Amino acid sequence: MKAGEVREMSEDQLKDKLLDLKKEQFNLRFQKASGQLEKTARIAEVRKDIARIKTILREKTAVAAS
Repeated sequence: MKAGEVREMSEDQLKDKLLDLKKEQFNLRFQKASGQLEKTARIAEVRKDIARIKTILREKTAVAAS
């Protein structure tokens, strides 16, 4: 997911996407622990996407507050 795509989303869409990514992250960790995970790089991708969304959400709330 690109930062430009994330910036175009509304706050509600970002929160929904963040929830989906956190669920996916949990499932990936569970698969890794049970030895069923095939794409280990997906864990890092999801972590970066979560951080990207949190950063942009924080930026949007800071702009709205000022």
